[in-house]
Amino acid sequence: MDIPTPIPTLCPQCHQSVAPGVYFCPNCGKNLNEPPLSTGVWAQILLYGFSIVLPIIAFLLVSKWQGMKYMRSDDPVAKQIGIVAAVLMALSTIISFWLFFVWLNQAVQSSLSSVGNLSGL
Repeated sequence: MDIPTPIPTLCPQCHQSVAPGVYFCPNCGKNLNEPPLSTGVWAQILLYGFSIVLPIIAFLLVSKWQGMKYMRSDDPVAKQIGIVAAVLMALSTIISFWLFFVWLNQAVQSSLSSVGNLSGL
């Protein structure tokens, strides 16, 4: 029995035939399919580290933050990784703002006590 060969598809940009399942057109380099997201340990460490260490920058560069791609993925493992990264980023942001306000409060109190000490001279 003959196994049917896959029918090549056409690249939407250069209209050359390409084999099914390829990620890039071999002729023009057009991205045909998104490659699957990496769920390896190092990919998770990088994503989680970026989510924890740079929360404010991650919000500003949300288009560059890979967590959104992971959360929108159809792969349940990748989706779970994205949700964990989002939770870590949210917690890190809350803690960062809390620490900033504590520091600001201490700076204001220190300034007020310095002014109070100067008035006694």
